[in-house]
Amino acid sequence: MEQVAIQQDEPGLFEKAGEYAETQLLLLKYKAVDTGAEVAASLITRLTVVILLATFLLILNIGIALWIGHLLGYTYYGFFIVAAFYALVALLVYSFRHQWIKEPINNLIVRKILKQKP
Repeated sequence: MEQVAIQQDEPGLFEKAGEYAETQLLLLKYKAVDTGAEVAASLITRLTVVILLATFLLILNIGIALWIGHLLGYTYYGFFIVAAFYALVALLVYSFRHQWIKEPINNLIVRKILKQKP
């Protein structure tokens, strides 16, 4: 008699386990979509700020180059001096690229994926 009762309850138990697994899979998909959207939004926001800042710096540097060129008597001298300054900055950034760029970006993405506060 007990064996018959267990066999009758098994389909209900298996159905509930199947529903639970489907629910967990759906929850996992929603979490992945949410995390992906948050990471993309964060990176796009930061990229927008960087583009605006780069535009500002470009216009500022043209003005500085023209001003230095005016002081020296030849416009192109100002552009050479500004270019030399940026060549030095580029060498410095290249030397510390892992520490200043790669690690912070990796940490940002991992924090966003794991939803940790900075």
